Amino acid sequence: MTDTSEQSTDQETGPGAQAPAWERLRDRRVAAQRQARRALSRAGWRGTIGERLALLTEGAAEVCDLDEPADVYGSGIVAGLEARVASLLGTEAAAFFPTGTMAQQVALRCWAGRTGDPVVALHPLSHPEVHERHAFSQVSGLRPVRVGEGPALPTAAEIRDLEEPFGALMLELPLRDAGYVLPTWEELTEVVGAARERDAVVHFDGARLWECTDHFGRSLAEIAGLADSVYVSFYKSLDGFGGAALAGPKTLVEEAKTWRHRYGGTVFQQFPTVLSALLGLDRELPRLPEYVRHARVVAAALREGFAAAGVPWARVHPEVPHTHEFQVWLPYAPEVVAEAAVRQGEETAVLLFANAWDTAGPGLARTEVGVRAAGLEWTAGDVREAVRDFADRLPDRA
Repeated sequence: MTDTSEQSTDQETGPGAQAPAWERLRDRRVAAQRQARRALSRAGWRGTIGERLALLTEGAAEVCDLDEPADVYGSGIVAGLEARVASLLGTEAAAFFPTGTMAQQVALRCWAGRTGDPVVALHPLSHPEVHERHAFSQVSGLRPVRVGEGPALPTAAEIRDLEEPFGALMLELPLRDAGYVLPTWEELTEVVGAARERDAVVHFDGARLWECTDHFGRSLAEIAGLADSVYVSFYKSLDGFGGAALAGPKTLVEEAKTWRHRYGGTVFQQFPTVLSALLGLDRELPRLPEYVRHARVVAAALREGFAAAGVPWARVHPEVPHTHEFQVWLPYAPEVVAEAAVRQGEETAVLLFANAWDTAGPGLARTEVGVRAAGLEWTAGDVREAVRDFADRLPDRA
């Protein structure tokens, strides 16, 4: 979900025109986040440049020897991060990439060269299909085919019944645009097995794989061990500055590093981003299970709060979150609920909904809630009280 989801029909143009209504609302929301004394979702990446730099200056010495030479084209601290990721995921090797978009294209084109099949099967709501401007086909010569439907990952039956052959199956864990949903462990192993029956390799889009251990009741290495290769992000769960890693067999990773260079991803020096990733592994990774468990408390309190306030057809999806992130659906136009959310922050310094709202259907708005360190400070009673105050600001309830 992006801030453009708040665009309205405001048509002012020309050099003297005001900013569009959605931009003004976005700016108000950002200001409300900064001024709020309490916010249910307060992601670190929303901080100021000074706050983000302080993350490094206050913690860098915890994760590396600051007297060692800075990295050059992937040496030193970058290689150290790669080794740590491989150890965490139980793979032979890992390669650091500046972006996940690049990492996954490289991984899948390497597999296509090995299988002789450029077809990648993936869910219609997978990140490459929704957010990457057809990068697979336009840049890497891959051909995506869609498998599965609705807000759930493909089933084993859907994999077996897919009409055309495919060389790789890509599974996004969790499936963000469906509501950060995950299959059960049994379902996941069955899906992987169905792909193997069709002689396909399995690649996990694990941008948020770090969040999945509590739901599956398995270690990161056990989860990653189901796939032939795995991509992980360092900023989506771990609050890093950016960056990603591709993990898998050593021969694949070495080939991927060659393609990384060809794609322009072998950056001269990357130590600030790598330092932030190492800090995330030290500080955030151990806390993710706690965030997931408290997200379930928050989700239940949101449901209870909306029911008590008499808001019709309010939904939390999934009802019991699979990770520490989930969706909230309300029966209003996006600009209506976005205005109520911003006004609550401006007038009370308490921000219940910090993210943008987008259209989920006629008369329906949807936003995302993520429970991190700031969210742990909210009790179920705090959430219900904030919901009541928010609901009072909706136009038909004032």
